[in-house]
Amino acid sequence: MPVYLPELTQQLTFPPVHQALRQPDGLLAMGGDLQPERLLLAYQSGIFPWFSQGDPLLWWSPSVRALFPPGQLQLNRTLRKQCRKMQYGCSVNIAFEQVIKQCAAPRPYQLDTWILPPMQQAYIQLHQLGYAHSIEIWHQQELVGGLYGLMIGKLFCGESMFNRQPGTAKLAMIALQHHLQQHQAGWIDCQMPNDFLDQLGVCHFPRQQYLALLQELAQQPYPASAWQPHPFKLPGYG
Repeated sequence: MPVYLPELTQQLTFPPVHQALRQPDGLLAMGGDLQPERLLLAYQSGIFPWFSQGDPLLWWSPSVRALFPPGQLQLNRTLRKQCRKMQYGCSVNIAFEQVIKQCAAPRPYQLDTWILPPMQQAYIQLHQLGYAHSIEIWHQQELVGGLYGLMIGKLFCGESMFNRQPGTAKLAMIALQHHLQQHQAGWIDCQMPNDFLDQLGVCHFPRQQYLALLQELAQQPYPASAWQPHPFKLPGYG
């Protein structure tokens, strides 16, 4: 059966998210562009872009969202021991472009990437405008893990993560939540649930519940000074 998708025009609007398809879950619209104004409107509306090489630009708002509430992520004994042994360092916004390129790099189980060059450039531009941010994990001045995403009010909308050593992607998530909670936030939106997130204890929010939380958190400004590039330490190790 053919699927009808609204096609976006140059006008900065999206269809109502309740019109998203059930199969594939959350597919809402196609087309448009990745200019900063459209991307910001998308995230503020509970929508994000996700497409592969050869596909049109696709926009999604899934029926269930994966979120970490404040305090949900903690260092377990194994990771704490590994952190002390490896003496990892954490930082904010020191290597945003390196992080996004590492997230886009091929992986043993996934040779292609959805973080295509236009996506990379769009989020680098958002970073330069002060909306997109990265968390980096370092070992002896080598970047071994990290993540990036957008801050919408007091909600961090995660986009992707990577690890070059076991556990460093998880450590980046814990470091992000710790950093956010220094300024009385800590909610992390991870878009769609998956096995990795479930292992970390992610919560599943129905779309309407997510949208209500988004509306609440989006109205609460997060201090821009918190995202000045700097290193930091996680409490309890190091």
